[in-house]
Amino acid sequence: MRFKQWTALSVSSVMAISLLAACGNTKDSDTASTGAPDKAPQNVNASGMPIAKEPIELTFFTGLAATNGSNKFEERLVWSEYAKQTNVKVNFQFIPFESLTEKRNLALANGDYPDAFYSARVPAADLMKYGSQGVFLKLNDYLDTYAPNLKKLMDKHPDLRKALTMPDGNIYSFPSFYSPEFLPMLIGTPLWVKQEWLDKLNMKEPQTTEELYNYLKAVKSTDLNGNGQADEIPYSGTGIGPLMDQIMGAWGVGTRGLGHKHVDVDPKTNELRFYRLSDNFKGVLEYVRKLYAEGLIDKDVFTQKGNELYAKGGKGVLGSTINPNPKTQFNGEGYFGLGALKGPNGDQLYTHIKVPMVWPGAFVITDKNKNPEATIRWIDNFYGDEGAQFYFMGVEGVSYTKTADGKLEYVDEIKKNPAGLTMDQALTKYVTWMGGSYPGYVQEKYFKGSETLPESIEAGKKAEPHAIKELWYNFNFTEEESEFMKTKGGDIHTYIAEMEAKFVTGAASLDDWDKYVTTVKNMGVAEYLKVYQAAYDRYSKSK
Repeated sequence: MRFKQWTALSVSSVMAISLLAACGNTKDSDTASTGAPDKAPQNVNASGMPIAKEPIELTFFTGLAATNGSNKFEERLVWSEYAKQTNVKVNFQFIPFESLTEKRNLALANGDYPDAFYSARVPAADLMKYGSQGVFLKLNDYLDTYAPNLKKLMDKHPDLRKALTMPDGNIYSFPSFYSPEFLPMLIGTPLWVKQEWLDKLNMKEPQTTEELYNYLKAVKSTDLNGNGQADEIPYSGTGIGPLMDQIMGAWGVGTRGLGHKHVDVDPKTNELRFYRLSDNFKGVLEYVRKLYAEGLIDKDVFTQKGNELYAKGGKGVLGSTINPNPKTQFNGEGYFGLGALKGPNGDQLYTHIKVPMVWPGAFVITDKNKNPEATIRWIDNFYGDEGAQFYFMGVEGVSYTKTADGKLEYVDEIKKNPAGLTMDQALTKYVTWMGGSYPGYVQEKYFKGSETLPESIEAGKKAEPHAIKELWYNFNFTEEESEFMKTKGGDIHTYIAEMEAKFVTGAASLDDWDKYVTTVKNMGVAEYLKVYQAAYDRYSKSK
C-alpha cells in the first residue's frame, strides 16, 4: 500500500554538521575511530553463513510482551534454526515489559548486565549516557563491514541515521524501524467497532464523535448478544490514554503524531504549544468524561491488563475496543477500524500515528560482549530482506507457504488453529515478534501480523485522507535538556496523567480547569516549552 509521504525528519540535539558527516565517513572522526579492532577477529566470517567459525554463546537481557508467550525463545523455530545457521547460540533472559524499565535501570546501575539488551526499549537518554561511559558499544566503525543492511537502510532513509546518531556523533544501537510507507503498522491499534451490532441497531458507521457516542449509548441499552443479560460493554481497553490518543484529532490536537504526547504545532499560529493545557484538549476530556459518566466506558479500563481485556472480548461483549486486531487478540470476528472522526468544531485529523523509528534502542551491545563483530552480524541480518522474511515468517513449508503469485502466507495451523488458539498464541511456537519492540525492519511484504490483515489494511485506507501531514520523529535532547525532561518534565507528565484520570472519573471537576492549568504552568511549562523550542529549532535546521 502506498500513501502520501509525510515530512518526517528526526533530530539530534547538539549535532554539528561535521559530526553528521562523520557518521557517513567514520575514518575522519576522532570520536568514532576507537572501539573497533584493526583486524577482523579470526573466528568471524565477514559475510555469509555461518557467522562464527567456532561456536559462540551469548546472553541477552530480553523484554517480553504478554502476547509473546512464555515458552523459551531458544526453543522456537526461528531461533533454533538461526543458531544452526550462524553457529551462535543465544540465551534469552526474559524480563516482562511491565517491569522492564525498572529491571533495566537496576541492571545498568549495578553493572549486572549481559552481552546485549534485546527488545529492551532503551531510551535515547540512556543511549547517550551509557554510550559516553563506554557501557554501550560504539558502532560507527563496525557498520561498513559488519552491518551492511542497517547502513543501507540509513542511506535510504537519512532521517533514520540522524535519529540514531547521538549528540556526540556516535551510534550505539539498532532500532525497531517501521517502513514509513506502511501506514497500518504506524497506526498499530485502531479503534474497532462491531459491524454486526451496528446492523442490529440500524446505524451507520460513526463518522463523527457524536455518532460514536450515540452508538455506544445504544450498545449499553440493548441486548445485542441475545443472552438476556445486560452485559454488553460499549467500550473497553487498557488505560484511558489509548482512547484519548485515538480521538484527539477530532479536536485538532496532537498534530505531530504519537511521538510527542504534550507538545505539537498550533495550526493557527504555526508555533509550538503545550496542547494538553489547551481549550481544545479540554474538549477531549469533556467528551471522555461524558462517556465514562454514562457508563459507556468499562469501569475496569484503568486497571485491567491485556489478557483481561481479551477475555472479555472472547465472551462477545465488546461493542468497541482498541488493540492491534480483535481477530488475532481474542478471535473477535466482524470488527472494523474507524477513520478520523469529525469533532464538534469541524476538526478532523487522524493523529494516532507512531514514529517510524519506534524504539531507537531496540538492541544494544554492552562492554561485556567479547564477540561484538559476530553479534553485530547476528542482528544486522534482520534489517535485510532475507533476514526480515525469516524473522517474521519462519521457515517455508513449516510455518509459511508461498502462493502462486509469490505472496507469503502462514500455514493453517497458525491462521486457523485446530485447538482454537488465537493467531498470536499459535505463532509462539515459531516466532517471537508478537508484542513489538523487537529490533528489525518492518515491511508489509514480510510482516503478516495483525496490521496486514484485511481489516487493518482497510483501517489504514480510511485514515489516510485525514492523516497528519508532518510526523515528527522523537527529539534527542542534550544532557542538560534530558535532565530537565527527566525531573521537572517528568513531574509535569505524572501530574497531568493523574489529573486527567481524575477528570475522566469525576474525582476532579472540569469546572476547575483554569485552576488546574495555572498549577501545571507553575510547575515549569514555560521552561518545558523553551527546551522543546531549542530541540525543535535544531530539528528544523536539520531538514
